[in-house]
Amino acid sequence: MTTTALATSPLKAADRCDSCGAQAYIRVVLNEGELLFCGHHGRRHEAKLRPIAVEWHDETDRLQPQSTPVTD
Repeated sequence: MTTTALATSPLKAADRCDSCGAQAYIRVVLNEGELLFCGHHGRRHEAKLRPIAVEWHDETDRLQPQSTPVTD
């Protein structure tokens, strides 16, 4: 689920988690700047950061395998 208060550009493969360096799927915008997290670290810090976030941009739904139609 994506929750945004402001228009945010999609995260790119070059965007990296500030905690571990993995690909970022969550952007947290704070008054002081922004943080990028992988899904794991985003969930780990969500309870503390969500109440103070100006924006919570979550693209973890991209981690789910996409079904492709079978064509003959």
